[in-house]
Amino acid sequence: MGHRVKTGVLSYGKSGSLFHCPFLELHSGFDLYAILERTKKNAQLEYPNIISYDSIDAFLNDPEIELVVVNTPSATHFEFGLKAIQSGKHVVMEKPFAVTLDEAKTLYREADKHNRLILPYQNRRYDSDILSVKNALESGKLGDLIEVHFRYDRYVYALSDNASKESPVPGNSVLYNLGSHVVDAAISLFGEPIAWRKSSGQFRPNTQVDDYAHVHLEYPSGLQVFITASLLVADPMPAFVLYGKNGAYVKERTDVQEDQIEAGIKPNDPLYGIEADDKEGVLTYYENGTNKVQEKIPSIRSTYLNIFEDVYQTIRNNKPYVVTKSQILKQIEILE
Repeated sequence: MGHRVKTGVLSYGKSGSLFHCPFLELHSGFDLYAILERTKKNAQLEYPNIISYDSIDAFLNDPEIELVVVNTPSATHFEFGLKAIQSGKHVVMEKPFAVTLDEAKTLYREADKHNRLILPYQNRRYDSDILSVKNALESGKLGDLIEVHFRYDRYVYALSDNASKESPVPGNSVLYNLGSHVVDAAISLFGEPIAWRKSSGQFRPNTQVDDYAHVHLEYPSGLQVFITASLLVADPMPAFVLYGKNGAYVKERTDVQEDQIEAGIKPNDPLYGIEADDKEGVLTYYENGTNKVQEKIPSIRSTYLNIFEDVYQTIRNNKPYVVTKSQILKQIEILE
């Protein structure tokens, strides 16, 4: 593998500590070089060789940093992504890529202008559950799709102690937070819809941000995709339900990678990314339209190392990136 990509991460909260730093440290193509920590210096406890910066200007002025991970609050993504590009850095942009379509277009335009790459971090494409859905689709056993339901359910009744997450600023809502994952899943699996409708609501006591969102996507083939994200689902339904002319596929959400990292299991652990035995998806279909067959489909092992491998291949070897500009612009148009 060629020379490593020196990488700086703009935050060491949940995103930095769970979804970025553990993988940047392990991937041989990256040098986890710097982090921005304005107050608490927690990253150096885990990564003693990392440079910890107090200000974003000092961080971006470091000529050694080639790639910046923008994983700060949603409302800051555009500002910090733009600064990083204009400082001559490549960017990995956490979801949501931007708050508005105009912001997203500007980021891509500035990246082209400065000959830099801006790469969306849609990590849920690399989860075992969505990979199992992809395998079920590619099996052909469902036939032409008619109706799909994707959900991202949680139960979080109390407001967050993190004031930035609960303030009514652009990009702070369950649609931008969790919904961006499921909208991206639909676009990545089925393509860009021709029409959509949305509804949302606020149901937790004293909340100032939407904690419920529903999106209905329509496709040229007649396929109807229904997306729901909610913070008040005490008993979550299956996250992936697909109905085709010949069969159906039902799968729970697992979030196994996130749970394992939180539990201290490293990405290089042999058990990392492997779902529990009782989490298989269920594929039901009819052979020749008459013989009903039902199969439990174990999910393959998953790892977010693969998204960083794709980032590396794009930066070093000019490989087309898996999340396209067109897909991101459509996603942000729907979210906005």
